Amino acid sequence: MNDKKKYLTEAIKPYTPLLAMEEASRCLLCHDAPCSKGCPAGTNPAKFIRSIRFKNIKGAAETIRKANILGGVCARICPYDKLCEEACSRTGIDKPIEIGRLQRFATDFEQAIGMKILEAPEATKEKVAVIGSGPAGLAAAANLALMGYKVTIFEEKSTPGGVLTYGIVPSRLPQNIVDQEIRYVKDLGVEFKLDCKVGKDITLDELKSEGYVAFVLSIGLQQPKLINIPGINLEGVTTAIDFLAAAKPNNGNIDVSQNVIVIGGGDVAMDCATTAKLLGANKVSIVYRRTYEEMPANKDEVRYVSELGVNIIYGFTPKEIIGDNGKVVKLKAVGFKDDSLLELKADKIIFAIGQIAENSKEIADLNISIDGKNLVLANEETCETNIENIFAAGDVVNEGKTVVEAVAAGKAAADSLNKYLTSLREVQSDDTEVVAEKKGVK
Repeated sequence: MNDKKKYLTEAIKPYTPLLAMEEASRCLLCHDAPCSKGCPAGTNPAKFIRSIRFKNIKGAAETIRKANILGGVCARICPYDKLCEEACSRTGIDKPIEIGRLQRFATDFEQAIGMKILEAPEATKEKVAVIGSGPAGLAAAANLALMGYKVTIFEEKSTPGGVLTYGIVPSRLPQNIVDQEIRYVKDLGVEFKLDCKVGKDITLDELKSEGYVAFVLSIGLQQPKLINIPGINLEGVTTAIDFLAAAKPNNGNIDVSQNVIVIGGGDVAMDCATTAKLLGANKVSIVYRRTYEEMPANKDEVRYVSELGVNIIYGFTPKEIIGDNGKVVKLKAVGFKDDSLLELKADKIIFAIGQIAENSKEIADLNISIDGKNLVLANEETCETNIENIFAAGDVVNEGKTVVEAVAAGKAAADSLNKYLTSLREVQSDDTEVVAEKKGVK
């Protein structure tokens, strides 16, 4: 049965004010705050939890938004169980504070009362281009705008957001939350140029001629991974990128087939299974090559898809896809650790085994250094590449980690770009003074 309403509605209910206060009151108010040390984006859970505990919700929202322009997004999709919540001191007593839900409570409150926390100064500094509007690009652009730069984001698709818009199921991350966070970035003065692929519709040299002096490359991982097995080109075989990108922007108005198999064990695989099940697939199975303990997906998401009736099969790797008249009808898989065989009926098979990068040389600069996987070789702390005015952040550097780590990388790229342009200004100022002294002006 098609359950589109459930597909479009957040699966996890928000805290009421009373429940939020009760949860925040469980905080031990640690002096060293291990939870805050566990947040890559520096969102400082210890501070905003303390604010909620003492009924200062505005203060909590301010703490979150100043540290993380995508605070509402990260409140919903961060792997808290592996980051701040894992570090929570209450873990050794009973269970960690539900930091994610408290962050969501604060950012929802911020939106509900129309708080305006961030305000950019007048853009008097240089023109900067951010290539890609995913989490890293949005974070870089927002932080540069707050420093006074004239920032433009170039995005090849018609809607910004990258993986947030096209790759995460609405029951986990509703599009209105993504749109709301993007509005925060726009309100800081960041301009968006959509349907514009750098390297194709406009070149880096053309951008330089228009006055852009520095660049942040944050194009993510655009191409899906596939495995070379017989039947991979049959009709009905698709990728998570294509499947999710068709479903979410169309509010679930797609044909998902009846017998769906998802290959993979990460959060994206869970999103594919959730989407297929809620949009009407009769039977959905996930085939993952390793064990439950090794599965990288958030365990709450694994439990959720199981509750939806999705069958998860561990320990098998796809061997062959069988077709009939050019269409997929069956998957054959072999045991990862033995020779056991598995055969499953299917009319759609979705590969959710990761993504790979485009060739950044074609997008950014022919001289930019990349590795054998087309990942940009950049310093992961400073985001510096081998080209002094190009910085790279997010998945195109680290091969795909988490949204909060992409936000952290975007912030780091903004800081490094600012230091670079500030140093150039200082050099130019010194040169001007030297020339003036030689001419006797000073």
